Amino acid sequence: MASHSRHTLHQLRTAVNRQPDRFVTNVYTRMFAIDPDLRDLFGVSMAAQQIAFHRVIDHVLEAIPAESGHADLVEFLAQLGRDHRKFGVEPEHYHVMYSALMGEFASLMEGYWDPEAQQTVSQAMMLVTGVMRGAAETATHPARWTAEVVEKYRISRDLAVVRLIAHAPLTFNAGQYLEVHTPQWPKQWRNFSPSIPPNPAGELEFHVRAIKGGTVSSAIVSETSVGDVWTLSQSHGTLHVDRDRPVLMVAGGTGLAPLRALLIEMSKRADAPPTHIFYGMRYPGELYDLSVLRRIASTNPWLQVTAVSEEERDPWWITAVAAPAELGIDHRIGTLADVVVDTGNWENHQVLIAGSSQMIEATRRKLIIAGVRASRIQHDPV
Repeated sequence: MASHSRHTLHQLRTAVNRQPDRFVTNVYTRMFAIDPDLRDLFGVSMAAQQIAFHRVIDHVLEAIPAESGHADLVEFLAQLGRDHRKFGVEPEHYHVMYSALMGEFASLMEGYWDPEAQQTVSQAMMLVTGVMRGAAETATHPARWTAEVVEKYRISRDLAVVRLIAHAPLTFNAGQYLEVHTPQWPKQWRNFSPSIPPNPAGELEFHVRAIKGGTVSSAIVSETSVGDVWTLSQSHGTLHVDRDRPVLMVAGGTGLAPLRALLIEMSKRADAPPTHIFYGMRYPGELYDLSVLRRIASTNPWLQVTAVSEEERDPWWITAVAAPAELGIDHRIGTLADVVVDTGNWENHQVLIAGSSQMIEATRRKLIIAGVRASRIQHDPV
C-alpha cells in the first residue's frame, strides 16, 4: 500500500478513536436514516453492539495498512459476515453500512477529504463489506439452530445446569462455544460452552452461573424451564488437544465446561496424552462437578485431577455435594494461578485455560514467567 494511503487510514483511525462513542452513534444514526427497518434487527440496548462495532472498525483501520496479516484480516471479516446472519442481516444491508460509514468518515476528515483520500477509504470499506457479504452468501451451514430445554436443575442459588436437545444436527467441536439467545431475552446473544461433545442425538448441556448485574445469565438460572426453546448460532473458539505432548488444563468455575467436553471426547480414544486438570473455585463446596471428573479419571489412568479452592472451608450457606477428600481427590488451597505454578514444571506441556478473564490473565502470566512458551498456551478471547 502506498505511503499516502497508509497515512490517510492512520489519520482516519486517529479521528475515529478521538471520540469512539460519538463515531459509532453517528454511523448507526446514518444507517437507520437510510433504512429505518434496520433498527428492528437490534435489541433495546445496543451498548455491547456499539463497543464491538468500534473494535472491528479500529482493527480494520489498523490491519489494512500493515505490510502483512491480510489473510487473517480476510478470514476475520468472513467470520463476521457468516456470524451476522443470525441477526437477520441481508446482502443489501451491506451497501447501507458502506454508505453510512463513508458519510461519517467524510464528516470526520472534513478539510482532508480530497478525491485521493475518498478513494483510499472507499477501497478499504468495500473490502470490509464485500468480504462480509460474500462470506454470508456462500456459507454452507444454517445461520441458526433451535434446541428445546428438556431438563434444568439448580446446583446453588446462582448456578444451574441446563440440558437441551437440538431440533437439527449442530456443527461444533468439543471445546468450542456457541452463541445463544433465550426466549426471555430474544435479541441478546451470549456465548456458552457445551460441557459435552456433539453427538448424533443433538444433546447439549450448559453450565450457567448468574453474573452479578447480568440480565441473561440471571434469567437462565432463575427463569428457564423445561419446554423453552433456545436459539443457537455458529460455534467459535480453538481449544483443542494435540495429543503429541502432555496436557495441563486449568478450569475456573463454569470455565470447566469446554475442558470437560474435551476430556469426555478424549476418554473415547486410545491415544489420549497424560493430562492434569486443576479445577478451582473460591470455596470447596462450589466445585460442583468434581464427581464427574472423578468418574472420568477412574476409568482413564491418563487423567489426574486436583481440586483448588481459595478458602479451606465452606460458609454456612453452601452445602457441598461431595468434598474433595471424600472423592479421593487432591485438594490444594490458594488461587489457581499460584497452585498450578507451585505444583509442577509445565514447560513441556500443552496448556488450556478456561474461566474468568482475570484468572486466565493471571495464570497465563505466571506460567510464562515460569518458562512455558506463550505459543503453547490456549484460551478463548478474554
